[in-house]
Parts: sequence; structure tokens; C-alpha cells
Amino acid sequence: MAVARVIELSATSQKSFEDAIQQGVARATKTLRNVKSVWVKEQSLNLEDGVISQYQVNMMVTFVLDDTMDAGS
Repeated sequence: MAVARVIELSATSQKSFEDAIQQGVARATKTLRNVKSVWVKEQSLNLEDGVISQYQVNMMVTFVLDDTMDAGS
């Protein structure tokens, strides 16, 4: 039996939504083991003087928890 956990991450890029997604996935997989999927929940833009300054994505990252045994078992 596998148990998974879902966390929400936010990533930004000055280039594109695709780049923000790539950066978020790269960072998540650097920290988390067993990442299985990512769902892009929201996309938004930050503006400065009417010009796009940042692309932002909020994403849900699913990863499977490791099986561990209690030391007392």
C-alpha cells in the first residue's frame, strides 16, 4: 500500500509560465523524493508599469511517502 502527500508550491519566472513550472518542478524534485505528479492549479502575472514583470504558477505536487519501520519494531 502506498501513501502519498500533496503540497502546494508557488514558483516565478521572468521568462514564461513554462519556465516557472520547470523551476518549480526542479526545486521540488531536489528536496522531495518520489515525486509522481504536478498539477498547475493557477497562473498569474505580476505587472510593473503595465508590463509583465513575472509569471507565477501555483502547483500541487504529489509525492509518495517512504515506507519506514519503527526502531522499536
